[in-house]
Amino acid sequence: MTAIALGTRPARTTGFAAARRRAALHWIAVHATAVAAALFFLLPFAFVFLTSVMTDRQALTADWWPQHWQWSNYAKVFQTPGFLTWWRNTLVYAGLGTLLTVVSSLPVAYALARFDFRGRNLALMAVVAMMMLPPQVTIIPMYLFWAKQLHLSGTLWPLIIPMACGDAFTIFLLRQFLLTIPREYLEAARVDGCGELRTLLRVVLPMAKPAVLAVALFQFFYCWNDYFGPQIYASENEGAWTLSYGLESFKGAHHTNWNLEMAATLLVMAPVILLFFFAQKAFIEGVTLTGVKG
Repeated sequence: MTAIALGTRPARTTGFAAARRRAALHWIAVHATAVAAALFFLLPFAFVFLTSVMTDRQALTADWWPQHWQWSNYAKVFQTPGFLTWWRNTLVYAGLGTLLTVVSSLPVAYALARFDFRGRNLALMAVVAMMMLPPQVTIIPMYLFWAKQLHLSGTLWPLIIPMACGDAFTIFLLRQFLLTIPREYLEAARVDGCGELRTLLRVVLPMAKPAVLAVALFQFFYCWNDYFGPQIYASENEGAWTLSYGLESFKGAHHTNWNLEMAATLLVMAPVILLFFFAQKAFIEGVTLTGVKG
């Protein structure tokens, strides 16, 4: 028996060593793939940053590392006439648009998720159908209404005001999340004397915080990066331009100054990148939970 035990020990040791080698190779393969993917996404940002701190002469060469770090390029971008105005307009557009969209979409999503009424499925189908309708389809009648009837062309109000009527994508995502909230919480609130509005504000809203933050980030990013809307409604008034539209004008005026173009591009991208990193936990949690139940 001693011989048998001694004979089986090397086999067990060899099998354990082989398993450890396989685990180590798996770890190396997974992390190598992750590092390669991270570099694939980070290298363009590194190129933009390094070019933004080069001199005018070096930016047009094949050198990838700055010989002299020109931090003054960012100051030159900020000193461009109208750049701070574009910042202010973009913040107003994105801030008001996000607030109005969330405030107007949450009650609709709550009604579609928790109210039993005739035509609820038809209303949900209409919301889904609106998600499939591109804005280019309705842009002509909408422009004629805002520009010819209300005379609001040259401003951002034709883009901000409709957001007070809700957004189909936001309504759908919020409705998906609200379906996961147990009815017992709502029934307990009604037993305590809460009306529907108070139940929504005191019970549903705190529980739906991840989903609300997720859709708010979606809407903020959309407004911040929107180029089509400002081009249609605000192109005739430079004082109403946003960063996305103003950046195109900036690139046209500095098409040979790659360092200034990259500096301006980085300044436009930086706020949304920082916002995503600070709110990525709530963003990922909200996106995950909104798809739990159909």
